[in-house]
Amino acid sequence: MKYGTAHVEDLANAETIIDVRSPAEYAEDHVPGAINCPVLDNEQRIRVGTLYKQVSPFEARKLGAALVARNIAGFLEQQFLDRPKSWKPVIYCWRGGQRSGAMTTIFRSVGWDARQLEGGYKSYRHAVLGELESLPRQFRYRVLCGATGSAKTRILQAIGNTGAQIIDLEALACHKGSVLGVLPDAPQPGQKMFESQLLQVLRTLDRNRPVYVEAESRKIGRLQVPEAILESMRAGDCFCVEAPLAARVDFLLRDYAYFLENPDGLNRRLDALKALRGKETIARWQAQASNGAWRDLVGELLEEHYDPLYKASQSKNYSGFGKPQVFPASTLSPDGITAIAHAILDSAAGGSTAN
Repeated sequence: MKYGTAHVEDLANAETIIDVRSPAEYAEDHVPGAINCPVLDNEQRIRVGTLYKQVSPFEARKLGAALVARNIAGFLEQQFLDRPKSWKPVIYCWRGGQRSGAMTTIFRSVGWDARQLEGGYKSYRHAVLGELESLPRQFRYRVLCGATGSAKTRILQAIGNTGAQIIDLEALACHKGSVLGVLPDAPQPGQKMFESQLLQVLRTLDRNRPVYVEAESRKIGRLQVPEAILESMRAGDCFCVEAPLAARVDFLLRDYAYFLENPDGLNRRLDALKALRGKETIARWQAQASNGAWRDLVGELLEEHYDPLYKASQSKNYSGFGKPQVFPASTLSPDGITAIAHAILDSAAGGSTAN
C-alpha cells in the first residue's frame, strides 16, 4: 500500500469515512456510514467545471484550490478540532484524485493518519457490483408467494421480528412493487444507492441459515433487482399465502389508506393501466375512486388486473411455485398476519420455530 492510502477492503474497519464529493454526488450513492464534507459544493463544482471548459484548466485549478482550501478549513474548525492525534479517517472523492488528496494532505500535516481511498468512489462501486454478482448466490431462499393483497410484505416483516433472516426488497426500494406502489412522501433511492443498501443487508446474513424474501418481479418501481439475487430467489422454496378476496380487500384498504385521502393521486396512477385495460375500464375505476366506492374498486382491480398477472408471473418465474406449501389465511388482521408468519416458520423448521 502506498503511504497515506487505503483500499476498498479497509473501509469495513475505518474509524471515520469522509466523502468529499458534492452533496449531489453523495445523495446519489455513497459508502455506507460515510459523512459528507464537500470540498466543492454543487454550485462551486459547476463553476470550476465551466471555467475549466470555457477558459482554461489553469484558471479552473486556481479557483478550485481557493474554494477547496476555504471549505476544508471550515470543516476542520467546525467538525474535527476535537479529534485526537490517533484519529485515522479514510477520505474519498470520485476517482481518488485532487479533492480527496487535498483534504488528506492537510489532515496529515496536522498529524492525523488520514488515508486517501485509492480509486475513490469508483473503486467502491466496482467492488459493490462484483460482490452483488457472487454473494446473493451463497444463501438458501424461502420465498413468500401469494396474490396481491395477501399481506406478503407484512408477513415477511413479522417473520423478521422473530429473529429469522429476511431481505425486505420493497423497504429498501421504498416502493410496494406495483403500478400503485408509490409511497407518499418517500421517493425511491437511485439504483446505485439501492444496490449499496442491499449489499449492506446481505453482508449481515448468516450463510448457514435460510433467508426469507417476498416474490418480486425484475423491477420494483423504477429500480432493477440485481440479477444474481433474482435468479437465486427464483430457485428457492415457495410458501404460498392464500386468502379470500374479501380478506385481501380489507387488508388493502388498510395498507393503502393514503389513497383514500387522495383519490386524485390514485386516478393519476390508474392512467398508467390504460394500455392494458382500456380507456372504458380505467374511466370506471377512476369514477369509483372519485365517488368513494373503494371496496368495489379494489375488488375489481384484484380480479380483473392483479390476479391474472400474478398467476402468469409466478408459475413462469419461480421454480418452486409448482409445488408450494400453502398457508390458508381467513383473515389478514395484525394477529392473523402474526399467526401466518409463525405457521410458515413452524413448517419450514419441521414443526419447531427454530430458523
